[in-house]
Amino acid sequence: MEHYRACADAALDRCLPPATALPVQLHQAMRYAVLSGGKRIRPVLVYATGAALGTPPAQLDAPACAVELIHAYSLVHDDLPAMDNDDLRRGQPTCHKACGEATAILAGDALQALAFQLLTQDAALDVTPVLRLRMIEILAEASGSRGMAGGQALDLAAVGSQLTLAELEYMHIHKTGALIRAAVRLGALGAVQESDPLFAQLDRYAKCIGLAFQIHDDVLDEEGSTATLGKVQGADRRRHKPTYPALLGLSQSRQMARDLCDEAVTSLNSLDSRAEPLRNLARYIVERSN
Repeated sequence: MEHYRACADAALDRCLPPATALPVQLHQAMRYAVLSGGKRIRPVLVYATGAALGTPPAQLDAPACAVELIHAYSLVHDDLPAMDNDDLRRGQPTCHKACGEATAILAGDALQALAFQLLTQDAALDVTPVLRLRMIEILAEASGSRGMAGGQALDLAAVGSQLTLAELEYMHIHKTGALIRAAVRLGALGAVQESDPLFAQLDRYAKCIGLAFQIHDDVLDEEGSTATLGKVQGADRRRHKPTYPALLGLSQSRQMARDLCDEAVTSLNSLDSRAEPLRNLARYIVERSN
């Protein structure tokens, strides 16, 4: 994971505009939002999936960066006063606190645009125009109203409500799971056709870890500390957001995340030892402390 995280950090540093280029304030905010830490789960998934299928690392830089830029933009906008109104992200002031609200909005907009620009223009992404277009389509769907943005809208609408388990899962399959699923699919597309049974197995893996990630996040929000999490502990409960611990309790939530992890690992049975990083990532997702 550390190796792939380093690959992602280096690629992100290369693809972002220099901090000294005009408009300086906007470019500095973009770099602040992306390069100020983070687990890099989504780009790591792109690299690990591609490596399991024999894809050259350089060909994975653009999709790995694209999915992380979308994630970073979503965090910038989620933290805004009109959304979650958070002051802390990754142990540092949120982008709108550090750079101003208007600049943060523009930074999020620019990061989203840059993600798709990378997929259209990166010369190292040695795929057919049809496949390049399909990658853009996958990322767009995962980011929009039928994916991450739609899940966030459901999350905002659910504040103060009591959701059923099915409703909670539906919300988080979109809010959190859609982009994680897109990361695995983008990592696989250069080597496996979507009609291949292996692609479906990888997709199942991605769906399981995407939901497990959110469940464990909800658990950490109850059990973790602000210093460890890098964001304010207990924020979801104070905002009266529906969470897995609130619905199921901590013990059952932890078990549900572990069961999803086991299902994700099982879905990779047809892959050899090159997929071991993916198996380890599934375990990391339900064992991490932040």
